[in-house]
Amino acid sequence: MNVAATTDDTEHAERTAAPGSPRRPRRRMGRIAMAVSVFGELLITAGLVLGLFVVYSLWWTNVVADREASKQADKVRDIWAHQDDDSDRPAEFDSKNGIGFLHVPSMSGDDILVEKGTTSKILNDGVAGYYTDPVKATLPTSGKKGNFSVAAHRDGHGAEFHNIHKIKKGDPIVFETKDKWYVYKVYGVLPETSKYNVKVLSAIPKESGKTKAGHYITLTTCTPIYTSRYRYIVWGELERVEKVDEERTPPEELR
Repeated sequence: MNVAATTDDTEHAERTAAPGSPRRPRRRMGRIAMAVSVFGELLITAGLVLGLFVVYSLWWTNVVADREASKQADKVRDIWAHQDDDSDRPAEFDSKNGIGFLHVPSMSGDDILVEKGTTSKILNDGVAGYYTDPVKATLPTSGKKGNFSVAAHRDGHGAEFHNIHKIKKGDPIVFETKDKWYVYKVYGVLPETSKYNVKVLSAIPKESGKTKAGHYITLTTCTPIYTSRYRYIVWGELERVEKVDEERTPPEELR
C-alpha cells in the first residue's frame, strides 16, 4: 500500500541523512567557534600576566627598593652619629652604604641616599647614584670645580626622581653630608635629550648655557614617564655651603 510522506518522515530522513548533507557546515562553524573561544581565553590569560607584571614593576619593586634604601640610610646616619669627629678621613666616605643625602623639596619630601655608581644594581635599591662612567662626577666634598652628576629611577625601584618635571628654575637642591650642607639653585632644565648625550654631564655643562668652570650639580633620569627612550636633565649651581650644627638644623630652603 502506498502511503504519502508525512512531516515526521521528512524530519527522520534529515536526522539520518548520510555524510555530505547540509548539516556538515554547522560542525565546521562549531570548530571555528571553539578556536575563537580558546584564543580569547589565551588573550585573557596574557592580559592577566601583563597586568601582574605591571603591578610588580611599578608597585612591588618600589616597596622592596624603599625598604632597602631605608635600611642603608639608617646605617649611614648611625655611622655619622657615632663617628669620631677627629677622624682624618672625611666622614661621608667611611660608609659603603652612601656618601650623603639629596634633598629636592619641589620634587619630593624624601631625603634621597646617594651612592657611588649608576648601574641598575645600585639604582634598583631605591637610591640615587653619582656618575663614574662615561663621565666622572666631581664630588662637592672635594672642593674642586666640576659637575656633581647624579642619576635615579623615575619609575619602579623606588622612583626617587618620579616628579623631576616639577622642578623649576630657582628651586633649591641641597646635598647633605655629615659635616656640611651644599645648597644649589636650579638654573636650567632640559625636558628631553638623547640617552647617549653625555655632554650634559660635562664639568662645564655648556648645553645648560654655562661657559666657565664652577660648582654644578646635574640630575638625570628617564623620560617620558614609564619609558627609558630619552633623558630629562636638571642643572643647578652651588650658592653656598653651611656647616652642620649639633642639632643638624637644615638650611632655610628645607624648613
